[in-house]
Amino acid sequence: METTRATVVEVGEPLRSPEEAAAWLAGAGEPELAAGLSVLNRALHAHRLAQADPQVHGIGRRDALVARLGYGAGEEVADGQWTDARELIDAGPRRRRSRIPAAQARLAALLTGRHAPLACEELALRARLDLDEGRAREAALQVLVALDAALAELPDDPAAPALVERLEELRGLHDGVGAAAAAALAGTLGAPERDATALALGRIEAALRARAAALPG
Repeated sequence: METTRATVVEVGEPLRSPEEAAAWLAGAGEPELAAGLSVLNRALHAHRLAQADPQVHGIGRRDALVARLGYGAGEEVADGQWTDARELIDAGPRRRRSRIPAAQARLAALLTGRHAPLACEELALRARLDLDEGRAREAALQVLVALDAALAELPDDPAAPALVERLEELRGLHDGVGAAAAAALAGTLGAPERDATALALGRIEAALRARAAALPG
């Protein structure tokens, strides 16, 4: 298995003493790691565009085999070294354990053809990544496509009888999503349009979860 090491160096106010550095390290944790992953994912996104390679993708917390936070002098961190560092233990798998059986059942249903994958599922995932990574214009455009796909696919889906109210809700969001996409194209995307994008994406995701629950095993 091929692995890669990435080091994200924060350039800011220097730690003024060994005691201050030790106190920072003792208090640092998942928020600091999340900020580093955000920087890394922006770099990976830029690499994807520069290389025109659709296979390049970002990473999440669970992709890290080892995650460390530390501090050091400039020449140390430039070489991936530390004066001191500590490893972070991911508690995520324990928090996600309750969802694992449902995900495994859905995977089996998809692989065996008992459940049909929908285009809107993939489009919603792409929109979620854009939104979470701060690419608001791309997210607004992607959500419009995901919403159109959901409104085209879900009414004829085997789970449609359980989605009547959710489909009506999604139809009611379409004008706001269309306005957000138009603003994204015009370069005038503001807070109201970003809020409309986030709201619609959340409701698409909720409808897809309800659909998965309503489908026969």
